[in-house]
Amino acid sequence: MSDPMPGGDLLRELTPQVVAIVTRRCGDFDTAEDAVQEALIEAVRTWPERGIPEQPLGWLVTTAVRRLVDAKRSESRRRDRERADHLAEPEGQETYAADDSLDVLLLCCHPSLTPASAVALTLRAVGGLTTREIAHAYLVPEKTMAQRISRAKATIKGRSLGIDGTADLSARIPAMLKVLYLLFNEGYVATEGDHLQRVDLCAEAIRLARLARTALSRITGSGHGELGGLLALMLLLDARRPARIDAHGAVVPLADQDRSLWRSEATAEGVDLIGRVIGSGRPGTYQIQAAIAALHNRARSAEETDWVQITALYGLLEEVAPGPVVTLNRAVAVGYADGAGPALALLNELLRSCADAGDAGFADHPRVPAVRAHLLELAGDLDGAAAAYDLASVRATNLAERRFLISKAAVLRDARR
Repeated sequence: MSDPMPGGDLLRELTPQVVAIVTRRCGDFDTAEDAVQEALIEAVRTWPERGIPEQPLGWLVTTAVRRLVDAKRSESRRRDRERADHLAEPEGQETYAADDSLDVLLLCCHPSLTPASAVALTLRAVGGLTTREIAHAYLVPEKTMAQRISRAKATIKGRSLGIDGTADLSARIPAMLKVLYLLFNEGYVATEGDHLQRVDLCAEAIRLARLARTALSRITGSGHGELGGLLALMLLLDARRPARIDAHGAVVPLADQDRSLWRSEATAEGVDLIGRVIGSGRPGTYQIQAAIAALHNRARSAEETDWVQITALYGLLEEVAPGPVVTLNRAVAVGYADGAGPALALLNELLRSCADAGDAGFADHPRVPAVRAHLLELAGDLDGAAAAYDLASVRATNLAERRFLISKAAVLRDARR
């Protein structure tokens, strides 16, 4: 996220640690998280004027605990005094470990939550964002987001903050990976709105993936192969960010991007990371996707892209995580590796299979006509491609993507005149 105030990055780093400490002291995640949010608001209000405290973690914990004490006063003065005596400690005396952050992240990504609720709760309790900021990020009213977060906290109420052994840890990690992936994707191609990408959401997803990997390394002695793959994937995709939009805000497709604008340090880190994690055991979904992204990023031009290897990797991905979106992506790769004919045949077969399986609605996904348009363009059928781009533009919910698809159709029609 952007850092409009002194200590903003520090607040985001400390937030899950403070939530963990206060939750363990008061015994209730919901109450603790609300108190920590109030402490964060107080920090945003006072730190720019007074400066960052010598021990910011202790300051945040003490401030959150005071909010808890204040809340109890309306219930019972006697219980308030007892609570204050029990909770009050000098600032800066708190200790924490890296796995505090992981505990909170795993709880916010609990499998019992819907993906949308898990993302919202993660941004609030781990990312340190206010409800207003999250609502703004997802273009929904603040009241709607507040209700979503409240339902999420009610769903996990009473669940343990800690991790009960390696089996429990292993069971929770897939949901956490999915939430981080969804968060990054929402930033990479925003579902709605006038802009293609939300840089702040991508940055937050990368930050949380780093945080989780550090914490997992502390607990298990390794950074977890799939989490490393996910972080590598995020870095490699985010490296292309400066070239994805032109000076007028228009979308620039991968093949047309100025690769000199790609962030070389992010590419280098992503390539190195996937090279280190993919060699141990059978690769997982995120590792394979990162390997595909690495092939794109390492190619000096679109023409030098190793589409044969990318096609093979998509075939492996279909074995590991079969699904229509994976096959749709493989069709694009086949179009470059083997030609538009085999790719269009694969696309048609995919749609027939979906219909036979009762998933005919997949054909309504905006990417389906967009991919068909691209393949028809490769085949030289400009009229058919223009019509498919028109259909894709009608279905697109992101305005930047819609403008791009409309412009593609117009260019092809002009070329026919």
